[in-house]
Amino acid sequence: MSDADAPAGVEPAQRSGRDWVQILARYREPHHGRSAVELALTLIPLVALFAFAWWLLSISYLLAAAVAVVNAGFLLRAFAIQHDCGHASFFRSRGLSDWVGRGLGVLTLTPYDVWRRSHSIHHASSGNLDKRGIGDVMTLTVDEYYALSKWGRLGYRLYRNPLVLFGLGPAYLFILQNRLPIGFMRAGWSYWTSAMATNAAIALGLGLMIWWGGFAPLLLVWLPTALIAATLGVWLFYVQHQFEETHWRPGADWQLHDAALEGSSHYVLPAPLRWITANIGIHHVHHLYSRIPFYRLPEVLRDHPVLAESQRMTLWQSFRCTRLHLWDEKGRRLLSFAGARQLRMAG
Repeated sequence: MSDADAPAGVEPAQRSGRDWVQILARYREPHHGRSAVELALTLIPLVALFAFAWWLLSISYLLAAAVAVVNAGFLLRAFAIQHDCGHASFFRSRGLSDWVGRGLGVLTLTPYDVWRRSHSIHHASSGNLDKRGIGDVMTLTVDEYYALSKWGRLGYRLYRNPLVLFGLGPAYLFILQNRLPIGFMRAGWSYWTSAMATNAAIALGLGLMIWWGGFAPLLLVWLPTALIAATLGVWLFYVQHQFEETHWRPGADWQLHDAALEGSSHYVLPAPLRWITANIGIHHVHHLYSRIPFYRLPEVLRDHPVLAESQRMTLWQSFRCTRLHLWDEKGRRLLSFAGARQLRMAG
């Protein structure tokens, strides 16, 4: 079904988020064979490169670390597949998706059931100013920022600093914070089971690694792969929602599907990066209909060119997003700290 024959009743460029949901439903069915191939194309290189980097330790620590850094791309792709499993879009069987997701969660240092719940909250509230705090990057409005104390503003500035967001932040999130069901500490035993079982499996794997090879594989192979993949993952999540004309509204004015379409970017990456990130850059379509498998997202853009042109952000343009920090509720745009200061002075 293309734009030419979609029964939406309005021109493609005028369709609302709700109109698009009805059209995109036809892309939701996964192909089990394709899913299995995509999983194999991710895990086989991931394991092979890890083993190769470990073997290279006997020749050159530097070469081993370099291969480990490259392997971060495949670990990132494993997280993207885990992400699809969490949306029940990778296999038709929800149970199969969940168990594959739990297994991948050990590799990605992410307790699957805890993350799945957190991520579902993100999808259900993204762009809602009244429901910030779980599964998103903390974003204050201009008025909220200037209502803080001097130390509160300093703390927020530090939090939004790229060295913290993309340096310390990913390490803290994946290595420390994910060890406990943060946000769901009193939500039931299932989240504790997910966190503790994942922790136990990670500890067993790392313990065996140290037993067989000492600390060199841990520090020079496993750790660089994990940290680089974590940083790339946080970067992708950031640019998918933190751009100048993103969508934030008070709860009374917020609408789920419009927030999905307008508050998520279409991150236009070179073909190799699209593959390694499992098309997660087509994020506006993903938020509109999260049950679409990642390998079918390009079909959507092919059939509906208006979506291919919507919310476009190039790789170069994405770097400018790091300078945006505060939401201007009146102008409906993200501003830098300097831009917010100018706005206050002008007002």
